[in-house]
This record gives sequence, C-alpha cells and structure tokens, in this order.
Amino acid sequence: MAQVRQAVLLGILHPGDQLPSVREVVTQITINPNTVHRAYRDLETEGIVEGRQGVGTFISERAQSALTPKRQLALQEQLLSWLSRARKAGMQDDAIMALVTASLAMTGESAEEFRQ
Repeated sequence: MAQVRQAVLLGILHPGDQLPSVREVVTQITINPNTVHRAYRDLETEGIVEGRQGVGTFISERAQSALTPKRQLALQEQLLSWLSRARKAGMQDDAIMALVTASLAMTGESAEEFRQ
C-alpha cells in the first residue's frame, strides 16, 4: 500500500494506470492473496484506486498528486541539503532514519509507511 501511495505522490503512477492483478502480485512476491485483496480494498477505501468489475484495479482520478514536478524537485533539493548538513554534523544513516521516523510520528504520519 505504501509503495502505491508513494508512486502516486511521486508521479510514477497516474490516474488511469492499471495495477497488477492479485494473481500477478502473488506470483511476483509470494504473498498471501488475501493480503493483496485487503491492500487493494484499503487503497480503494482511501480513494487512491478503483476496482472495475472484470477489468482490474486502476489509479483513480482523485489520487492525482498534489505535488507539481517543480515543487517536488524543490523539496528534494531541500532534503538533500539537510541530509548533507546532518552527515557533516556526524549523523549516521541509522540516526538520520530515527530522527525522520520520530519527526513523522510528530506530524501524525505513519513511521511504518515511511520505512516501506
């Protein structure tokens, strides 16, 4: 679920794009089909995807990213700058991840989604 959300936010997946079938996902990553069904259903509840009877699961029109490519690039540049300063201050990757995870928790985001 987190990968689909992230792909939509980053503009990798667009409204109308089709997700792999449950069978394809199960074959590719050896996961329980019920887990995939539940994930697709939860994404549909969130309005990110829509199931089309007999056709498949597609990214919905409502899932369009709020970030323009220009704004996304600006945010990425700011993040890279911050990462550079953090490393120069002596922070290792695990400490950076811990700080980001704690910061996400403070903003109400799911730290588990961030890790995925």
